[in-house]
Amino acid sequence: MPEPASGVPVPGSQGPGSAARPEFVVRVADERDVEALAGLRRAWLEERAGAPVADPGFEAAFAQWWRTEQPRRTFWLAEVGSDRAGWTAIGSINVVEIVAMPRPGSRGGRVGHVGNAFVLANFADRGVPRALLQAVVEHAGERRYRRLMLAPTAGSAAFYRRAGFTPAGDTLLVLDPHAAPDPG
Repeated sequence: MPEPASGVPVPGSQGPGSAARPEFVVRVADERDVEALAGLRRAWLEERAGAPVADPGFEAAFAQWWRTEQPRRTFWLAEVGSDRAGWTAIGSINVVEIVAMPRPGSRGGRVGHVGNAFVLANFADRGVPRALLQAVVEHAGERRYRRLMLAPTAGSAAFYRRAGFTPAGDTLLVLDPHAAPDPG
């Protein structure tokens, strides 16, 4: 069985000494998981589109993106199954580590940007999103991040607020560099 991420609760277990198998496990993903992560990313879009999305080059593009991003991102994978029957990916999340530039009198610090969280719809109400986020929060503590940030979708904002995330105020501004500037 894959090792669950350190300290991540795995819903469905029946407590110490129980013979019941956990409902799912959460673990850090590695290069062997690129295909599963790409499959989840495709499933994310197809669930939202309500239909298959034809893009035969997507998996290769995802693998290239993975190789580029891997040095600064940590990925987690939620899976169901067993060693005997095999494991199926049901959710994932990642965090980008951003290291602040040092300045005189301060050595900067690290922050994490949480992104690309996704859980298959059939597993969304089984504690999988909470367990994935818990893995990220524990990682942030271990890496001594000053804070975690994210840009939630309208549908996920309440989940993150329940988990303790708060609005960052009016200090974050966004620019689409391809949009026409306002001449005013």
